[in-house]
Amino acid sequence: MNQKDIADIRKRFKLDTDLMNIAEIYNVYIQQETSEIFHEESSAFSLLEREQQELFLENFKKVLGGKLDAKLFEVKFQPQQEEQEDHAQRLLYEGLQAEPADEWKTAMQRIALKMVEDKQFEKDTVVTFIRGTYYKTTKRQPDETETHTRDNVYTTPFVLCSMNQTELPKRSLVFDFVEKEFKSNLLVDPVIKLASPIGGFLFPSITDNAADIHHVLYAAGKVNKPDFQFIENVLNGHEIMTAEEDKVVFEEIVRAVIGEKVNSRTLAGVYDEIHEMLSVEEDKDDEEDTPPTLDTVEVTRVLKAGGAKDVSLEQVERAFQQVVEDRNYELKASHVLPNYASKSIKINTKVAEIKISPQDLRYVKQVNYKGKMCLLLEVEEDTMIEGFKLIPEADL
Repeated sequence: MNQKDIADIRKRFKLDTDLMNIAEIYNVYIQQETSEIFHEESSAFSLLEREQQELFLENFKKVLGGKLDAKLFEVKFQPQQEEQEDHAQRLLYEGLQAEPADEWKTAMQRIALKMVEDKQFEKDTVVTFIRGTYYKTTKRQPDETETHTRDNVYTTPFVLCSMNQTELPKRSLVFDFVEKEFKSNLLVDPVIKLASPIGGFLFPSITDNAADIHHVLYAAGKVNKPDFQFIENVLNGHEIMTAEEDKVVFEEIVRAVIGEKVNSRTLAGVYDEIHEMLSVEEDKDDEEDTPPTLDTVEVTRVLKAGGAKDVSLEQVERAFQQVVEDRNYELKASHVLPNYASKSIKINTKVAEIKISPQDLRYVKQVNYKGKMCLLLEVEEDTMIEGFKLIPEADL
């Protein structure tokens, strides 16, 4: 899946739309003390009160919020064993195809039981499953009308899961308008925190507007904090790499090739080359939106173009083997580049912390001034400190 596809699905989670139909909803309440299913209920989504529908729809949008490989991860299923009847891919596919709603509920219940068996929950948790159909309009031609566009759509049945913790309401003082007196609020019913889901997933993944039953889109509760145990034991998925981990891998590979020390101009040149790769890809009118990757050949090219000296493909291949034990590993270019539009690079010194954008890194230099290491910032205008304009010092 790509970010555009996810964004399109998210915006369909709203009332009164003909591009999203949610048929059934199934809720499971799991108690923290016993790690057992305390209560479960299912119904047609259309039978819920309108206010409940709105709350759930906002929750589903939250589940699918965030960037790929940071909060959302496309996970490939592990191969199924013949005797493995509770493989997540099998259960999800069977549930998706089940005609009676009871059979769909049974398949989802087995996944919920896998969650209970997998770990001890920190709080009482509500797991919600929905089954529905997502419609995406085809690309409209200049001579087509909006009505004609609705006649040609991609249709994708799906299952979405949302996991949400509960909390007891805080004690408070309320005013009773009927009795005209102040009272303590004695509500003890747990509140389901739909505004901050702790995880979930969407099945199937969508590739080129077609269902991909070999992948599931997993949603983490926090950025760069996927639940690897959940992915492996509940979803039966392969191991994943976060964007943060990819960035660390890239930095380790570069260190292995050019050493621990680097000047700012070389580092800026490397970032410029990667930024150019991403810019070229963004300019393409490509529905697939395949993200650029950095293999051994591309890393070699980027380092040379950035100004690194004496870099060879053989060195880079050895570095890949040393760091990730795989010479064929590919890093996503977007993962290793700090945010180009903001001051995303931090320069830490004993006396100050400076933030700068990757494109301005070349204006920072470390120099030796009168026997002391100094940080030199090249500026094009007067420097202001607390409203005062700095007086230029004598030339170095």
